[in-house]
Amino acid sequence: MGEGLALDAAWLFAAFLVLLVIAAAVIAARRFLLERAGATIECGLRKGQGSWRLGVASYQLDEFCWFGVFGISMRPDETFSRRDLAVVARRPPTEEEVTILGPGRIVAECQLGAGGGPGTVDLALAESALTGLLAWLESAPPGSHLDVVL
Repeated sequence: MGEGLALDAAWLFAAFLVLLVIAAAVIAARRFLLERAGATIECGLRKGQGSWRLGVASYQLDEFCWFGVFGISMRPDETFSRRDLAVVARRPPTEEEVTILGPGRIVAECQLGAGGGPGTVDLALAESALTGLLAWLESAPPGSHLDVVL
């Protein structure tokens, strides 16, 4: 009886390990496919006063797309229009934020919506990625903001 129980526990443990390896492979393959599309950066995201979430962001033609690090979907978790995203301040992360985000990050405080619209979002980026974000925001095609009424 004891041998059968030990054998069942071994099979259960082996099945758990196989599922864990498959999950890790799916997450790694998703990350590879997202990065293959180009213009991706590691980016922490916090909406309002919520908690930080780690992920990868991608610059599309007119959208900033954010993907959670542990998701399996190829669709972004959050999408921000270029015309509705404005960096209003930047600051170094607090000590508590460094433990979550890792070292070498800068927190960019962003306003969502034209004219101080519906909310805020904080993005935690490397300094070079913040420079890229600012350049992307400023490089909007001519006339793309003409239909925005303040």
